[in-house]
Amino acid sequence: MIEISSPIATERLVLRPFTEHDEADMFEFESRPDVARYLFNEPRTRENNAEELGVRQKQTALRAEGDTLMLAVVLDGKAIGYTLLIWLSETNQQGEFGYVLHPEYHGKGYASEAAVEMLRLGFEELKLHRIIGRCDPRNTGSAHLMERLGMRKEAHFIESEIFKGEWGGELHYAMLASEWRDSRWATR
Repeated sequence: MIEISSPIATERLVLRPFTEHDEADMFEFESRPDVARYLFNEPRTRENNAEELGVRQKQTALRAEGDTLMLAVVLDGKAIGYTLLIWLSETNQQGEFGYVLHPEYHGKGYASEAAVEMLRLGFEELKLHRIIGRCDPRNTGSAHLMERLGMRKEAHFIESEIFKGEWGGELHYAMLASEWRDSRWATR
């Protein structure tokens, strides 16, 4: 089990549970069409942004299979995105991680920094055996990030689902605990 009640400081960021004070920052990036482009949701309205913030405020722990841990990515007091870890299977020790960052902060290594911390939590705290990451094949930035982290591309599903009214594909990446331990980011 993992429960995050105190902020996690990385080199330049703070990862912490969402609070009611994050609503304006969250809306700033969640309302953008370029952010929602590869997500299942459409750009958020003020109403559904507030509703989603309420959901995220409760996603502070992984207590059981199926739970999601959702943390705000904070730079200098401003929420610039989020990162998440989902406990997919307790029996098979599987998880999935993801990240979304305000486009104005792309290209500075912030997404990598947050993603590394979620992998660390999954492998070193939750003791997962395998963590996956998925993205739309058109989302080359996300695919390159997972490759830079040392994740292996395991699958490219072509036109595997209807996504926002058209056939879409999906890339699947994965890392094993043994690969994490051999990475430069492992702390144990």
